[in-house]
Order: sequence, then C-alpha cells, then structure tokens
Amino acid sequence: MNKIYPSAAEALKGIVADGQLFGVGGFGLCGIPEALIAALRDSGVQNLTAISNNAGVDDFGLGILLQTRQIKKMISSYVGENKEFERQYLAGELALEFTPQGTLAEKLRAGGAGIPAFFTKTGVGTLVAEGKELREFDGETYVMERALVPDVSLVKAHRADKSGNLQFRYTSRNFNPAVAMAGKICVVEVEEIVETGEMHPDSVHLPGIYVHRIVLNASPEKRIEKRTITEKAGV
Repeated sequence: MNKIYPSAAEALKGIVADGQLFGVGGFGLCGIPEALIAALRDSGVQNLTAISNNAGVDDFGLGILLQTRQIKKMISSYVGENKEFERQYLAGELALEFTPQGTLAEKLRAGGAGIPAFFTKTGVGTLVAEGKELREFDGETYVMERALVPDVSLVKAHRADKSGNLQFRYTSRNFNPAVAMAGKICVVEVEEIVETGEMHPDSVHLPGIYVHRIVLNASPEKRIEKRTITEKAGV
C-alpha cells in the first residue's frame, strides 16, 4: 500500500468533507502541519469542528481557516493569540469548547486507545464540569470526560519511512502522536521520507499502523509565535 502522496491537496482528496471533526497537531505554532492546513483551506470544506491545543495566529496555522470562516467550532485549551478568533467568539459566530490542556491530551489519547470515557478531578466545581456526569471515588468527586475521535487527523512529524513509521523532533512532538492515534484517518506532513527499515527501531516514535497518508514538505516556514530576546548589559 502506497502511503505517499505528491502534494498536500492530493493527500486530502476524497477524505475531507463539510461538517467533519478534525484533529490538528501542534502547540502554538510549534509542530503544526502547515501545508495540510493550507490545503484544507483551499479544499473549501465548511462547518468544521477543529480539535487543537490552540487556534494559531491571525494569518498562520488554524487562523487561516478562521479567516475563511471554515471552522464553526473549536475544541481547545488556549486561544489567546488570535484576534479574529476573539472577534468571532464574542460576536457569537464561533462555538468554543474550552478544555483543560491535560484533559484535552487525555481525551485524544483515550480516543486512540479505544477508551470511550474517563474520570478526572480537573474541572470539578467549574464551568468545565457543567452538564457532565459526576461520580465519587474514595471520597473525591470526579467528572466524566468523553474521548475524542476525529474523522481526520492532520499531523506534523520530522521524518517518516515509506510504511508510515514516524519520528518527531524535540518539542514539535507535543500533541501530534495523540492526534495521530485518535483519528479515523491520519494524514502526516513530514520534512523527510526514507526507505522502510532505514530508521532505527528506537527512533520510531509512532508506528505506521496509525498513518494512512504521507506528504513531503521539506522546507516548512516554522514561524515563531513570539520572538523574545533578552538584552544583556555590555552586548
């Protein structure tokens, strides 16, 4: 089975549709599948629900899908860097399901592991727990959270072999493995593709069984969300 596609647009062809639930890897702008997000915008699909730790910035990452009004709902833990997100949300044009960051990671991990729901203390007594089942264990109250299983997951990895085994690079790993495992269909954008067997087994961070399609983006922009430079005396 050939998992390699010639472009991001081709990798999304036939699997994206209006109203789908998408999982998107990344943390801020670190480790986001830049080319796949742009191809999703260009596909023109509408009324999407996007699961991602945050929503990018106004002109990059998921922010470009907010500009084109293709996202109707975000399931996120942080959205503070996107003015268009703020405008749409406050105007009632965008739905938001705020989820604590650790809970979001676990909801994706559970989805990939086939676990439909789990209990956590995080959010008990807050808006996060409203409308959800509460249960007591050993004298403590817990809230039940449902797993997330995206229709399509868009993931960024550093390297893949032709069987789809993935290697991530440093902090850009972040949510990507969990997003990949949770998706019914997983599309991965990588900077390098090697022959099957070329990666040492200990270098494989996610096995290819979770990966359905691969696209090469050898020179991603890798934009920095906020660049801060410390001024030193005498320099």
